[in-house]
Amino acid sequence: MKIAKSINELDKLLSDSVRHVALVPTMGSLHEGHLSLFRQARLDNETVVASIFVNPTQFGPKEDFTTYPRDLDNDIALLENVGVNILFAPDPSDIYPSGFDTWVDIGELTQKLEGSTRPSHFKGVCTVVTKLFNIIRPDRAYFGQKDAQQLLVIKKLNLDLDFGIEIIAMPTVREPDGLAMSSRNSYLSQNERTAAAVLHRSLCSATTMYNNGERSPIAIKRNIEEMILYEKLAKIDYISMADIRSLDEVLELKKPCLLSIAVYIGNTRLIDNVILGPKEL
Repeated sequence: MKIAKSINELDKLLSDSVRHVALVPTMGSLHEGHLSLFRQARLDNETVVASIFVNPTQFGPKEDFTTYPRDLDNDIALLENVGVNILFAPDPSDIYPSGFDTWVDIGELTQKLEGSTRPSHFKGVCTVVTKLFNIIRPDRAYFGQKDAQQLLVIKKLNLDLDFGIEIIAMPTVREPDGLAMSSRNSYLSQNERTAAAVLHRSLCSATTMYNNGERSPIAIKRNIEEMILYEKLAKIDYISMADIRSLDEVLELKKPCLLSIAVYIGNTRLIDNVILGPKEL
């Protein structure tokens, strides 16, 4: 695996001879969820590019940018093991040089759910992904469905700005107890880690209600709320049942919807989601 730590170094590696390029953008601290994206990218493409960049512009002023887990040496070993060809691990000054003042704002889709509580988050995400798309010019890019809203936003970005990249959505990878894999899981104490399993249990219960014929968002949300709040270490940020494309909240379940939750377990904020109905993102 070749490593580029600047845009100029990456340009030299991405020569005209490189074809069928896949991009898997990450913030590092890699886990099995990330690796599933790389394995699929390896199967589908001749050249797989990983990016590791803890993007400062998608963190709010009270969020965990400085403490976000970083372990580049371990990440490099994992990427080599899954057959990644090129790692792009730039310095923030290379992505945001002095005087940088151009931002990408998708609009309504970014103002709901995560955007309602993290107002600058998606501006940072969309800007850095736009830069990565322009720098690397991949044929395909791979994203996990755990960050469902982000996936929809990236698809909108790709469509509206005519990048012409094939966006590949990959299923959420879970721990044995159902907790969605996340770099932030490392923040959890042993007791918090046990309590965090309630996120998936509540989503499974909601799916069972739906499959048994329940079509009231109010009833399903109430059940989720009761299950989560039974855990003393849990605090709900939001429970959403939204249209799978617009992310507008639904009043009646007449078509597939995205059920998503954000929950604090202690001081750690975790997100998860499922789709109710036969539909993929």
